[in-house]
Formats: sequence, structure tokens, C-alpha cells
Amino acid sequence: MRIEAITLRKLCMRLRVPFEASFGKTHDRVFVLVELLADGVTGWGEVTATEQPVFTSETAATAAVVIRDFLVPLVLGKEIGSAAEISGIFAAIRGHEMARAGIENALWDVEAQQKGVSLAKLLGGTRSEIACGVSIGLQSSPDVLLEKVNAEVQAGYQRIKLKIMPGKDLAYVCAVRRAHPKILLSVDANSAYTLDDVEHLKRFDDLNLLMMEQPLWWDDIVSHAKLQHELKTPICLDEPIRHARDAQNAIDLGAAKVINIKLGRVGGHSGAKAVQAVCLSHKVDSWCGGMLESGIGRVHNIAVSALPGYTLPGDVSASKRYWDEDLIDPPVEVSSKGTIPVPTAAGLGYRVREDVIERCTVEKETWRAD
Repeated sequence: MRIEAITLRKLCMRLRVPFEASFGKTHDRVFVLVELLADGVTGWGEVTATEQPVFTSETAATAAVVIRDFLVPLVLGKEIGSAAEISGIFAAIRGHEMARAGIENALWDVEAQQKGVSLAKLLGGTRSEIACGVSIGLQSSPDVLLEKVNAEVQAGYQRIKLKIMPGKDLAYVCAVRRAHPKILLSVDANSAYTLDDVEHLKRFDDLNLLMMEQPLWWDDIVSHAKLQHELKTPICLDEPIRHARDAQNAIDLGAAKVINIKLGRVGGHSGAKAVQAVCLSHKVDSWCGGMLESGIGRVHNIAVSALPGYTLPGDVSASKRYWDEDLIDPPVEVSSKGTIPVPTAAGLGYRVREDVIERCTVEKETWRAD
């Protein structure tokens, strides 16, 4: 595949409902799309970095700079045998996983189209449908939270994840568990606690949670191992897992009984496959996390979730939960039993709505090979 052109777009899309986690509230999602042309075929990838450096150190703006100044020159005009080679070409670039993922994932889309297979099949997926969970942001009161949970349970989602932080945690989760004693229920702290909170966090052990996601510092594995020794509730790691070595270290140290695999955070499909292989070999549960993606990023998540080893319902929910109008057609829909069919058509399996993309684009830059 000869990479003929790369177009980078900055988009701004308003969420249907603001989403709040411990690090802040999001009203408008600013993100970057990569459109990659190779051998006359166009592939799409999404850079999932947020507008501010509150989830990882990357932002939409820094990702755009890294792509323009460092990644594009490494691949533009080059002949590349497969999308899996991209991670090796980018190996000299330290960090900036979300920037790298945007280009790599777009090339996976191209390769799948050229071979006439679905992206899921090209990646090694074996499922015809994936199980879906949903993430619910911080709410103003336990009663308001319970209303949100009731609606998602009625919609069929197989796992409910609640964002928590000090002051909006135990009473809120208890209210949900009392109302729904049998649902798969997890919590996500996004690093809102410290080891000084061990006794408080132990109280969650009585709630029969599927997992507690990222309670401590965003870049810390060792402290989570100390905490897991104190808790019965399985700890799931998210932010510190940037590649397969992190996953292996977390498992070896006993820091994570579950691992959240986010495509952007691990550098794209190649990195996700490597982390998935580590989890699978150790029989550690894993699942696909979300980053408030548009439909393009969401479809990449569907494809990767079809691989063996994704044992728990991921954060791959319906387009309508986030967007009045998504960037793909049809929008992602979840069945009444909480599943999404894995597309079988070549590439992403959804039509990319370039008209909507153009309407939402606020900046655009294209590089073409000679």
C-alpha cells in the first residue's frame, strides 16, 4: 500500500447531554479525524485525545502537531506491506499513542477494504456480535443517578458503569445496587482517590461490584497492587496501560485483575492486539473502553471487541446516547438484549458521512505525496 495523502481534521461536536467524570464536565467533544488515502482507497481513523490534558498528557492539539511534524513524514509516499507494520515505523516516537493510533487505524481500514474483508475479520475477530455496557457520568443526586440507570437497564445494556469521586460515591452506588441487586455493576474513579482512602474504598466490597476502575493515580501501577491486596473488589486498570509491557507488569504485580483496553491509549490496533494477547495468556478479563468517540472511533471499537479475550461488556454504546447526528450511517444501535452486530462488509462496515464531517470541521490540513 502506497500512502498517497493524509488529511487531518479538527472537529467539534456537541454532546446530547454533558458527560461528567472526576476530572471535569464535557459539553463539546473536540477531536481529530485522520483520512488516509492509499492506492486509491480511503481509510478513516480517530484520534481520541481530549481537548485538555486531563485523561492523559495528550490533547487534540498536541496530537495534531505530532502527526504533522513527525508521523506524516515517516509514512507519506511510502510503500507499506500491512497496517501492522505502522507500529514498527513509529517505534522511535516515544509516547503520543493517540496520535499514532489515528494513522495506524486508518490504514487498517484501507487494508480491510483492499482485501474485501471486515476490519474485525482482518484483526482476528471471531464474534458475530459484541456485548455492550454503558458508562454513566456523575449526577447531582442518587435519585437522578438511579433514573439514568433505570433507563439504561431498560434499554438492555449488559453492564452499568458509574463514575465516582469523593462525595459522589458510596451513597450513589448503594442506591443503584439496592434497586438492581443482580445487574453487572462497576465503578470508575478516574484517579480520584489515594492510598489514604483505603478504609473508605473497602466499603465497596459489600456491593458485589464487577470491578473498581482506576481508583488511584493515573500513571501508577505499584500503588494499585497495594490497594488490590486490601480489597476483595477486582481492580481494573485503564490510564497506566499504554502497551503490552504495562499490562504484563500490572498482572505480575497483582495490580489488575481486569484491564481496560482503549485503542487510542495503547497506540492503535497493533497495540490493542498485543495487550489482548497478554490478558488472554494470563486468563485476565479485558474489555474495550470508550472515549466519547464519534461513530468512526466507535466502529473501530466494535471491530476490536470481536477478538477473543474481550470477556466483559465494553463501553461501546449506541450513537444516540451521545450525538444527535453521528458521522456514520447507519448510526450504531444496540439491541434489546444489549448487543451490537459486528459488521461483515469490507472495512469499517458503515458508510462514513463526509457531509456531516465537513459541517463539523473547524480546521483541516492535507499532505500529498509527490
